[in-house]
Formats: sequence, structure tokens, C-alpha cells
Amino acid sequence: MAKPAFPKTLEEFRQRFPSEQSCLEYLSESRWPDGFRCPKCAGKKAWIIAKPFGYECAQCGRRTSPTAGTVLHDSHLPLRDWFWAAYLIATHTPGMSALQLQRQLGVATYRTAWYMLHRLRRAMVNDSRTLLRGRVEADETIIGGPVKGKRGRGISKEEANTLVFGAVEVEVYQDRQRRTKEKAGRLRLSTSERADEISIGQFMQSNVHEGTIVATDGWRGYSEAAMQGYFHEPQKKAAVLHIHRAFGNLKTWLNGTHHGVDPKYLPRYLDEYVFRFNRRDSPMAAFQTLLGIVSVKRPLPLRALKQP
Repeated sequence: MAKPAFPKTLEEFRQRFPSEQSCLEYLSESRWPDGFRCPKCAGKKAWIIAKPFGYECAQCGRRTSPTAGTVLHDSHLPLRDWFWAAYLIATHTPGMSALQLQRQLGVATYRTAWYMLHRLRRAMVNDSRTLLRGRVEADETIIGGPVKGKRGRGISKEEANTLVFGAVEVEVYQDRQRRTKEKAGRLRLSTSERADEISIGQFMQSNVHEGTIVATDGWRGYSEAAMQGYFHEPQKKAAVLHIHRAFGNLKTWLNGTHHGVDPKYLPRYLDEYVFRFNRRDSPMAAFQTLLGIVSVKRPLPLRALKQP
């Protein structure tokens, strides 16, 4: 079965989700597009419970809410607020800060809005996503400045700075005049303590398919050992344009929308940036994608957000 249609305009969104019931039904369709399956016994036959909306498994008798075991599990906020938050963060071009979200939703505290955003950011990484392939540009950058106490690129005594690795697919296409051009495809970002060949090699293996052509600026960290399994093409620094543009836009977004980010929370902001970057041509569909991932992610307690 196909997933439910996603709203393409703000008016469609308002009409599609006028109540908690409509949100629960949509979340259920997104979570079980092929029909309900019991999370306890995998049974497919169930009775629908009207209030509160959910399912009772005909095989084991377990009752399951569409939010059970998901990022939204045990939330005391209305589901409509979660839907609005997901819609705003997925479709609003410059992103949404916690203060902006608090104002838009009218939630009581900044802390509540901040917690909502971080729960949703947790759901922005699909654990089954495929590795980058084809032709890829890879590089690293410093968010806020060089990393304290680390050797290699970016030596500094600043504590609030983080090293970030990045890789982006390069897509070739023809414009309307049939001229061959390039554009950035899918992106991956990850923080790291150092820019040595071991760290670079681990990042590459986790994010780029073996056999891929990888263009870098030729820095020594991209050694033969780090690039083993890839077709490495060292370039002049100016030649790896797409990853540099992605880094530039990332820094503009962090400083402009969020006015800087605490390093211990930066990985979650990188997850949001990657999610939005990779879906920049289909922001409305991104709303449905986000809800779909939300429905399979485990709940995130507040204490977990306090960890680096």
C-alpha cells in the first residue's frame, strides 16, 4: 500500500489535520502503510479502538497506539502541535529555532519548544539510508574555529569549536540549453575529534560506498590508507566547490537561525541540516518523510539530550 498523501500547501495542511483524531489516523497510515502489524507478536489482524484511537491485536490482545514506542511516545503535548512542528521544520526554508517555534505554536516555555525540536532532529536520520556513491566531494571544516588540543588542520585553544567532516554527491545534468552542468546531490556530515587518516577513513567507510570516485583538496589526511577502496582524485581546493558551498550554507544557517550552537548539541543540528539539504527540492514531501521516520524511532528522554 502507498503512504498517505502529504499536504502541499498550508491550507491543505489545516484541512487535513483539524483534530487529534485526524493526526492519529495519519500517523498510523505512515507507520503501517501495508496495514497494522503488532509490535509484540507481529500479528496482522487487529480491531480498531475508537477512543483513544489505536489497535487491539486479535492474536495476543496487546493494545497499541500509533505513538507507542516512537519519538512521540509519552508526550504530554497535543499531537497537532507535533504535526505543526514537523511541518514547520520540514518546509520553512531557513529552518526554525526553538524561540521561533515557541512563538508559532504558542507553547508555554522555550524549554518545551527546544525539547520538541531535538526529538524531531533525532528522527531526521533514517537508519536504513544508503551510502553515497557515483562521484563525491569530501572535505572538512571548522564550526566556530579550530578544535582545542588537536593536531593537524585547525590548531587552536578555543573550546567551543568543532571539526566537521563532509561528503556530497556530485550530480551531472543538462540545462534547458542542453549544456552539461553539475549540482550537489545527497550530503553527509559528521563531527570528529581530529582530521587524521584513521578518522577520515572511518567517516568514508560509514558514509561513502566503496568504489566511488572521491575528489578532495589533496590534504595529507586523505592518505592512501584513508582512501583505500576508493578512486581518490586530489584536486585544487577551489575545485571541490559543492562541499564548500554546503559548508558555507551550514555556517550561515547555524549563525543566522540559531545564533551559534553548543558543540555538544551540534551533531543533532547537523542531522537537521542534512535532512533539509537532501530534501530541498521537495520540502512538502519531507514532512511525510519526517513523520515516517518519527514513527520507527525510539523515544528520547530529556536526560539523553543533556549528553554530548
